[in-house]
Amino acid sequence: MDDLNPVFPALLAEVRAIYGAGAIPLHRPVFDGPERQFLVDVVDSNFVSSVGRRVDEFEQRVAAFTGAGFAVATVNGTAALHVALELAGVKPGDEVLTQALTFVATCNAVRYLGARPVFVDVDRDTLGLSPDALRRYLEQETELRHGRCVNRRTGARIAACVPMHTFGFPCRIAEIVALCESYAIPVVEDAAESLGSWVDGRHTGIFGRLGTLSFNGNKVITTGGGGMILTDDETLARRAKHLTTTAKQPHAWEFVHDAVGYNYRMPNLNAALGCAQMERLEEMLEAKRAVARRYAAFAAEHGLEWVCEREGTRANFWLNALVLGAREERDALLEYTNAAGVMTRPVWRLMNRLATFNDCQTDGLENSRWLEERVVNLPSSVPDGAMKPM
Repeated sequence: MDDLNPVFPALLAEVRAIYGAGAIPLHRPVFDGPERQFLVDVVDSNFVSSVGRRVDEFEQRVAAFTGAGFAVATVNGTAALHVALELAGVKPGDEVLTQALTFVATCNAVRYLGARPVFVDVDRDTLGLSPDALRRYLEQETELRHGRCVNRRTGARIAACVPMHTFGFPCRIAEIVALCESYAIPVVEDAAESLGSWVDGRHTGIFGRLGTLSFNGNKVITTGGGGMILTDDETLARRAKHLTTTAKQPHAWEFVHDAVGYNYRMPNLNAALGCAQMERLEEMLEAKRAVARRYAAFAAEHGLEWVCEREGTRANFWLNALVLGAREERDALLEYTNAAGVMTRPVWRLMNRLATFNDCQTDGLENSRWLEERVVNLPSSVPDGAMKPM
């Protein structure tokens, strides 16, 4: 690479200074707490599946941390979003407003319910749904009919809006919720990546009618695989727990199911891992902020554009994001770092460019396309030794 940007070797050296030699993943879990003992206790109890005290405890811990009225644990974040959208009232033939710059699970959950995503642009600074683009779309493409928001072009009901807090950077969620309320559209927050991210002192995922979290192996904390539905509505929370438990009515021995439910409850074994992880969540977040500060200082010194916290927000810095000048520069960095054993990755391919969603309506995705060609995520794990041993 004779034309390699001279900043790239310096960036690689900075990553190595943070994480050391050898292969460096994008984001790995941290098991420096009581995880092993919690897991052994569950195995010894024989309650390893979806019934067990650790499931209730994990839900309570997450609810307390986020400030949500209720939290319902699921097998993964996609399942959480699927059920949350159903609870929001999404039905076959409906449309759901969301962003094209997102992970595919956001749109898959919409499809599970027989609905179609409609793609609206994002903001360049947050990488999340743009309230300005959303307002333009609603004013130009929709109207209220009998208290329901309807797409003028298709005649379909706009049943929900799903903004995402991309890489843990909060979008302008309060503006989005206020705008959607004026059009009678419930908001379901995709907060899969933003555990530990805040807007004006409120945790992400609790602004809309419902929100969802993910605890995949690459998230800030992990249950191996898992998700969570957040809501302040007790009726919705009870319904969520019912639907995720195969819609089984409580009974000592009878099997009576009163709806089409899902086998989506988080197992006790996974919840035990989550409870252990919650004990050190604050420390993990601080360690990740320290990494972000180093990257930000490097970016400022070398004239690079970095995705930063917006005023009034506090990000969890799940994945740090660099914004390069052009696609060619992005690809050169990806090739250079991955060849050197340092995992970097581009942002996801826009959903409207995937075969499963390329027939969906889009509305001016200029910022989304611009970011798709320029964003690179750098390693963002908690470094070894960054947290004191327990």
